[in-house]
Amino acid sequence: MTKPSPAVIDVVLPCLDEAAALPWVLDRIPPGWRAIVVDNGSTDGSARIAAERGAHVVTAPVRGFGAACHAGLLAATADVVCFCDCDGSLDPRLLPDVAGPVLDGAADLVLGRRRPTTFRAWPPHARLANVRLARLLRRRTGLRLHDLGPMRAARREALLDLGLTDRRSGYPLQMVVRAADAGWRIRETPVPYAPRTGRSKVTGTWRGTWHAVRDMSAVLHEPPAATGTRRDGTAAARTEVSR
Repeated sequence: MTKPSPAVIDVVLPCLDEAAALPWVLDRIPPGWRAIVVDNGSTDGSARIAAERGAHVVTAPVRGFGAACHAGLLAATADVVCFCDCDGSLDPRLLPDVAGPVLDGAADLVLGRRRPTTFRAWPPHARLANVRLARLLRRRTGLRLHDLGPMRAARREALLDLGLTDRRSGYPLQMVVRAADAGWRIRETPVPYAPRTGRSKVTGTWRGTWHAVRDMSAVLHEPPAATGTRRDGTAAARTEVSR
């Protein structure tokens, strides 16, 4: 029997009780791309809805945003993998703009810089936390990033080579820090950011935001990784960031 060809792009969608937003999100996955919905303990039927709409459903029994993201990465088979929240705040139709520079070989990691469409899309405490983390990241790596956006793209094997270990809110930041240590070319591209469907499990409250900042601060205090090498075997160069 002929083995099916891998998807052009795999899209990892960490999911915890997102039944209300999932149909909208999955209907906007680009044609030919595969949605990998990682159920992280939903009780609202999210996994069933995702399966009925043709998504590849993975179960991540250990609770945590990083645990769900990494389970999706391990389940991916495509050369390029995207990550996107599945709460309706980000439009998957914009993923080709994020993945394009990776596919073209112009960047190793592309982050979607969130541009709120309304004031309530990004609560003030979450914005302040993001600004603070961006400053700490600049101090730690030299990267002049404005956002640690959840919509991002990179090559699967390269991501696995980073050896990411955080399984909570620090996972997205650890990806950027270790990529910078390895000399990756990192870029930002603006993406609209709308109010999410339902209440956020992280930034919807001060307490959730505090826990996320605590997790990310721990990542920033990790010792720098050894100088990496690019996939072509050449020495890692200074990370390039486009604004």
